[in-house]
Amino acid sequence: MGGSSPLWQLTLARFREQLRQPEVLFWVFAFPLLLAVALGLAFRNRPPEVIRVAVEAGRGADSVAAILNGAGGLHAAVSPPARAAEQLRKGSVTLVVVPGEPLVYRFDSTRSESRLARLATDDALQRALGRRDVRAVAEQKVMARGSRYIDFLIPGLLGLNLMGTGMWGMGYAVVEARKRKLMKRLLASPMRRSQYLLSFIVARLVMLGPEVVLLLGFGMLAFGVPMRGSVVSVAVLVLIGAMCFAGLGLLTASRARTTEMVSGLMNLIMMPMWILSGVFFSSANFPAAMQPLIKVLPLTALNDALRAVILDGASLAAVALPAAICVAWGAVSFAVALKIFRWL
Repeated sequence: MGGSSPLWQLTLARFREQLRQPEVLFWVFAFPLLLAVALGLAFRNRPPEVIRVAVEAGRGADSVAAILNGAGGLHAAVSPPARAAEQLRKGSVTLVVVPGEPLVYRFDSTRSESRLARLATDDALQRALGRRDVRAVAEQKVMARGSRYIDFLIPGLLGLNLMGTGMWGMGYAVVEARKRKLMKRLLASPMRRSQYLLSFIVARLVMLGPEVVLLLGFGMLAFGVPMRGSVVSVAVLVLIGAMCFAGLGLLTASRARTTEMVSGLMNLIMMPMWILSGVFFSSANFPAAMQPLIKVLPLTALNDALRAVILDGASLAAVALPAAICVAWGAVSFAVALKIFRWL
């Protein structure tokens, strides 16, 4: 009977262990929601920020400041040269204008906001001096769901949560059982090694549904995150991602004897993906030479696939390559874990 099989009993034990640990429930359910709220509010759609400019005191400074303050979107104040230099250094202004012939713009060219301030300031001053555009232009401002930061963030948080709970949930549980000598007792049972390892993965999958529904549902209700793809496609990708990171978690813990050791190994594996895999910002920001390596990371593949389905409405066939990368990582990890797993 299924109710008396080793796999069923082990899975039930794993699931009960998770429910008895409040910290597990916090990291699985509460933490991603708190992170989504904090980052969603911090990077919410807002009116354009006022560009702050310092005008060095001297002949013509007051007229330059008056022109800039009347242009809209710019705030200029006349400051002594030393004070203006200090403001630029500390970042309280993004540009310093030195009146004269020619006008001098001082700014940090490595900062995008300083380059923007330079263009806006020059445009305002040139127009005040009579410059006219050669060709008429019109603006069409678009703010569409799917292009906001929160839309980019929610699929990334989902991938991050699948990685974190999959690896930490698997790794710590195995090492704790090894430390408490529970595995020594299990050796005397008719249980197979594969059943023991599979029980961790099956128990992880039980928590998967509520975890995903809560995070995606919160993003849709609270921030209007779109769901343009098939729910079935999202479910398949989530299942693939969960299995992938569960396999990596089991592999990491297959030989570790202490929580300190498994913690170090987990951080060694996950920290690069936290940074490189496009959770909080696009992985395209990294140099082109790094892109082939970044693309084969399992979290990068999962995040790319989730965003394509959720935000762009892509089909499973369209994300077959990143899905295959996740499947390969999970299958190889579980196979190696099964091969090298140490009971004691």
